[in-house]
Formats: sequence, C-alpha cells, structure tokens
Amino acid sequence: MLSKQKVDYLRLSPSSVIPKLFPAATTASTKMSETDLSSKYVLQTAGFDARFPNTNQTRHCYQNYTDYFKCVAAKGEDFAPCKQFKRAYNSLCPSEWISKFDEQRENGTFPASLEP
Repeated sequence: MLSKQKVDYLRLSPSSVIPKLFPAATTASTKMSETDLSSKYVLQTAGFDARFPNTNQTRHCYQNYTDYFKCVAAKGEDFAPCKQFKRAYNSLCPSEWISKFDEQRENGTFPASLEP
C-alpha cells in the first residue's frame, strides 16, 4: 500500500515536480528560450503524398529513393526538383535502409530499375 506522502506526491502537477526533481534541467532550459531554438533549427519532414495515404511509410520511403536516382539519371544532380525526392527519402527512411540501398546500387543488386 502506498503511503499518504507518496499519494499526495503523485497528485502534484508536473510543472511543480520537475524543478524539484531535476534542478539542472530547469536552469538549462531557462538559458535558451524556444525562440532561440526555433531560429537555429528548421525541422521539416516529407509532405503529404496522396499516393501513400496510410500511416505505414515504407513504400513511400522506397519510392522516393528510386524517384531521386531516376531523376538524377534523367536531369542531373543540380536539378532542383530532384532534391525534393532526396529530402523526402532522408526524412522517411531509416539510415540503415539508405546505407543498404546504396550498397545494393553499388553492387548492382538493387531490386528496382533506376533508368529514367
């Protein structure tokens, strides 16, 4: 059975408990405000793609990877729309998958045709 002190402690709001439990985290968070963080970093993920309406993005990852290399083969690396495919697959695909795909491309065993 929980003691009276623990029950009261569990009913406290997180904002009143965190400074007591983690004083170093509180002082660190006050040093850098949210506006400082938002001006330093711009986080972007792949936008909505109507071809992939469900939550499982595995196929979306693979399709953007292949689309990027098809686009590069057709238009060259400096073509701006190709970079969108690269940003999308870097956002969606785990880095281990990208490494595996790159390795397969180099070995000539990648399962998809990357010809434009």
